[in-house]
Amino acid sequence: MNINEEQTSRFVVRTTSDSHFAWIRTRLSLERTLMSWVRTSVALIGFGFTIVQFFQRLHEMAGVASAVRPQAPRHLGLALIGAGLLSLTVSTWQYRQVVHYLWSREFKPLAGLESRPKERLFMQVPLMAVTVSVIVIGLFAFGAVLLRVV
Repeated sequence: MNINEEQTSRFVVRTTSDSHFAWIRTRLSLERTLMSWVRTSVALIGFGFTIVQFFQRLHEMAGVASAVRPQAPRHLGLALIGAGLLSLTVSTWQYRQVVHYLWSREFKPLAGLESRPKERLFMQVPLMAVTVSVIVIGLFAFGAVLLRVV
């Protein structure tokens, strides 16, 4: 390695078996982290939608006094659904950035492949298909609550 390459590279990458398995562990750690974000986002979206539905049905029941702030559950539900969507979108962006970094020129030899597979976003990892599906469902739930469809 000459001096110019040494100055432009942040790390000295040694292609050994322990480095290869560390790369794999890092990649799998990213998958687990994104799965945790998906789980958290599903909980936020589901809980927000449930709050809106519960208080809407409660208000329609006979013998129940009207609420002081009848729009508060709807606003809280929208906030929770929005928080779920925002957290999932940001975590997906972060996931894609780190995966791109792991496939950078200096770390490619550690992957054990000649080049990064040319795959679509959905086919890269099944988790990405689930993530995009949850985002679409969250957008539907947010729109339904916002427009009072359900």
